[in-house]
Amino acid sequence: MTQTSLPQPDGALHAALVPDGNGRWARARGLPRAAGHRAGLEAVRRAVRAAPALGIGTLTIDAISSDNWKRPRAEVLAILGLIAEFLVEIAAQRQPAGVRVTCIGRRDRLPDDVRRAIESAERATAAGPGLHLRLAVDYSSREAILAAVAAAETRTRATVAAALGADGPPSSAVPDLDLLIRTGGELRLGDFLLWEGAYAELVFLRTPWPEFGADDLAAAVAEFRRRERRFGGLGAQGADAAPGSTR
Repeated sequence: MTQTSLPQPDGALHAALVPDGNGRWARARGLPRAAGHRAGLEAVRRAVRAAPALGIGTLTIDAISSDNWKRPRAEVLAILGLIAEFLVEIAAQRQPAGVRVTCIGRRDRLPDDVRRAIESAERATAAGPGLHLRLAVDYSSREAILAAVAAAETRTRATVAAALGADGPPSSAVPDLDLLIRTGGELRLGDFLLWEGAYAELVFLRTPWPEFGADDLAAAVAEFRRRERRFGGLGAQGADAAPGSTR
């Protein structure tokens, strides 16, 4: 847990989602990419509804990365429009009651309506006692780490972690990542939560994001709970391992 981490309810997980595969899902159906992103928004809603019952206290979603500005402007604006739409729902509490939303990433390049939607949702849900939903919007983990190093008064792990926790409103600080799920069949992290996810368990799914549902999230959490997390140590079964064993 970083020095900026907030306590989670007993046993609550910090899970992250990299929702990949919207465009390929749409193309396979002869639909425009925008239709894939629209279908992907429904998958976000399903994940947010399902997360608390699965023991997830914090859910971070890679909504749009800084690298996504390389895509056609029309597609980027369409994704940002869907993010704003979702945040308006959150602010109006049309999502499950008690959700608290914060956003990480740059805001200086966002359209005014998206920035306003972020600020409104953060204000409206600040006291939410339930799921902490974090949306990564115009987010780059590498940029966040570089900015944290530059901002830290001394170059120690603790001060850099503290500066990283300031990437967003003060209420956005969270425990380190436990579980990262990426859909769409790609086997990579991307530029996402590289510091916080140093010891995260990784689950890669071939399922395209628009088809991701509560059962997929439950299966990933179940897989996480079957794994032994050693954090560089020997773990419960490793004390008696033979010298040189990788167990």
